[in-house]
Amino acid sequence: MSAGHTHRHAPANVNAAFGIGIALNLAFVAVEAFYGWKVGSLALLADAGHNLSDVIGLVLAWGGALAGRLRPDARHTYGFKRASILAAFLNALLLLVAMGSLAWEAVHRLQSPQPVAGVTIMVVAGIGIVVNAATALLFMRGREKDLNIRGAFLHMAADALVSAGVVVAGGLALWFGWTWLDPVVSLIIAAVIVWGTWSLFRQSLHLLFDGVPEGVDLHAVHSLLQGLPGVAQVHDLHVWAMGTNETALTAHLVMPAGGGDDTFLQHATDELHAHFEIRHVTLQVVREAFCEGCAGPAPPAAH
Repeated sequence: MSAGHTHRHAPANVNAAFGIGIALNLAFVAVEAFYGWKVGSLALLADAGHNLSDVIGLVLAWGGALAGRLRPDARHTYGFKRASILAAFLNALLLLVAMGSLAWEAVHRLQSPQPVAGVTIMVVAGIGIVVNAATALLFMRGREKDLNIRGAFLHMAADALVSAGVVVAGGLALWFGWTWLDPVVSLIIAAVIVWGTWSLFRQSLHLLFDGVPEGVDLHAVHSLLQGLPGVAQVHDLHVWAMGTNETALTAHLVMPAGGGDDTFLQHATDELHAHFEIRHVTLQVVREAFCEGCAGPAPPAAH
């Protein structure tokens, strides 16, 4: 039996990224809420509430990243790695709810457009672009490998897009008097963000139910194991995400002629890592199949 464990964590500067991002966005919420109250702009006050949800999203993502680093114990033998998946799911859900609220408010405003304080809104929203874009850049590096970091990146990039739309709408409304433009632009932005966030929501929900991580072809994994020297059958194959940046695999390898020494198991582990980025591997070598009732997925069809 083999248990290969090669652990990979989020970038070393992730704590600094979350800390800076949360501080920047809290400061911006205070500025936006103050000017929204000062000029009587419901749009700015509503966006301040929306940006407060961003802070909550960043706190969730940070909590998930920190929980994933807690060491296993006698009651939680895998530790709390799955917290990062849960954080990614909640982040996507929060963003979808926020966009739903924004769309709802936009529809109401479209029915009864109101004049807006264009200059103030444009200046404050311009600050929002800088804050949100800077925060998104903090998570640019780790977004490809970690779903939780990707959730934080998408959340902040989406808000930079919202702020840009507010600047454009504010300018056009100021120059041409198009009071209907603000809610229309809001609806368009909400639709774009929902479209971009749906993938994060779907993937994180899939991983919560032990789905095979995106990028791992289970039939290809089966074929690789089946093709190892001496392996007659592969049974009880399971691949799942322990967290947003670590994939695990367990399988029974039927080897009637025996074998399965340390060299064989190390080679199998290295191949799974090289081809599928699977770093937590447990293989059980048996001479006869005894667990066919949980044989796992059907092998790929022969061509």
